[in-house]
Amino acid sequence: MASVTAKAPGQIRVGQPRGRWIIAATVLGSSMAMLDSTVVNVALPTIGLELHTSLAGLQWVVTSYTLTLAGLILLGGALGDRFGRRRVFLIGVMWFALSSALCGLAPNIGVLIAARGLQGIGGALLTPGSLAIIQAAFAADDRPRAIGAWSGLGGVAGAIGPFVGGWIVGSIGWRWIFLLNLPLAAAVLLVTMRHVPETRDPTAQGRFDIAGAVLAALALAGITDGLIEAPSSSLLASVVPAVAGVIAGVAFVLLERRRGRHPEHVPPMLPLGIFSSRQFTAINLITFIVYGAMGAVFFLLVLSLQVVAHFTPLQAGISLLPSTAALLLLSSRAGALAQRFGPRWLMTGGLLTAAAGLALLTRIGPHPSYVADVLPAVLLFGVGLSMTVAPLTATVLASADERHAGVASGVNNATARAAGLLAVAGLPAAVGLSGGALHSAPLLNHGFHEAMLICSGLMVLAAVGSAILVDNSVLRSPSGEEVAEPECLTNCAVGAPPLEPGLRAAPRADSH
Repeated sequence: MASVTAKAPGQIRVGQPRGRWIIAATVLGSSMAMLDSTVVNVALPTIGLELHTSLAGLQWVVTSYTLTLAGLILLGGALGDRFGRRRVFLIGVMWFALSSALCGLAPNIGVLIAARGLQGIGGALLTPGSLAIIQAAFAADDRPRAIGAWSGLGGVAGAIGPFVGGWIVGSIGWRWIFLLNLPLAAAVLLVTMRHVPETRDPTAQGRFDIAGAVLAALALAGITDGLIEAPSSSLLASVVPAVAGVIAGVAFVLLERRRGRHPEHVPPMLPLGIFSSRQFTAINLITFIVYGAMGAVFFLLVLSLQVVAHFTPLQAGISLLPSTAALLLLSSRAGALAQRFGPRWLMTGGLLTAAAGLALLTRIGPHPSYVADVLPAVLLFGVGLSMTVAPLTATVLASADERHAGVASGVNNATARAAGLLAVAGLPAAVGLSGGALHSAPLLNHGFHEAMLICSGLMVLAAVGSAILVDNSVLRSPSGEEVAEPECLTNCAVGAPPLEPGLRAAPRADSH
């Protein structure tokens, strides 16, 4: 039962007890999904050994979650706007908890992959609602403080994720990285039901674009399946799902175009008119390249550190902390510099710095020195990302029409997740890493070095695109005033940009 309070949604203050409870619930809820992705990466080699699976099986452990999350996250946000953000958030948390229990009890790799797909559905329901609840619940002049607290505390959770994951895998076993979600989810449910007000968008109407969401998911699934199965399956077995995925993607575009012409019947999940802005299109292309490289790096790096360099899961998790710490500490400064001097050259320099860090990762081999071979690379990579992610997020939001700010943020988030999904599925095959690579340190080491050089090249390509395509004045209004900062006031997430833009006007809310 929700507690009775004199403050209605849209009037709550950060300093009030209820405001602190709301921030706690949303941070814990979103952190479940964030921690799960970082922790699972650290656990992959152990999962592969205990469940006797190949590299392809581990690719599916990662991509099945990202697949359903990326395909349904826009629909999840729309459901919250229509039926209540608190209600959909609670359903997402419960769904995520139950699927986590199934992951932890999975007797084989097939069940684990299916359960991870179910987890992604829960993530698609709870992730959009986390920040949307803050946007709707807090008073307008307190909203930046609330978002800053949400972002900062979420950044701390992201920073400790690899460390916690490494400790859990090395001590009590990989299954507990999923089972520990159950008490955390119980706490989120209790706090949310007692303290979080219900809000919704009273203007949301019309039917949902279910067919669009299904086609988008089928497109990603087909292409992902074709990429993962290409090294170890027959040509027919890999080409058929890939072609089916492409056909589903074309059908999705045609459907969204038709619905864009008649939105009074079924509003499109993806209004294609938003891409009429060349700047928005260019920034999303850069987002796709950058987050694709990032997804492949974080997937392959933890494998190489444990299989090739013989790091323990805890050591591998700690090895990633410098990158996360750089994002946590420097993103806010990068966002401020981008607003003052423009995003073009800051992003360009950041991407080139990240590219240099990825090139240095090729120094990792059997028995490397952490200080000499690993630390400089991951630190340089993290500094480069901290110079890039906040300006990129702010630029993509500023390049879209203000009335499309929510859609622009969702599209950019889905673009980033789809990029990581396809990179994890396709890059191992491109460098010759097939199913047996997980159990062959020399083969994995060679493929890892090639993959890091490719990812470094992708960062250079994105840097060139930034230098040529990014409008350096996009973060300033026509009057010369700076636009509002993005949500990553304290840090920016590695997995994907935020879903709810700080530029958006406060949504209307009604209390229930």
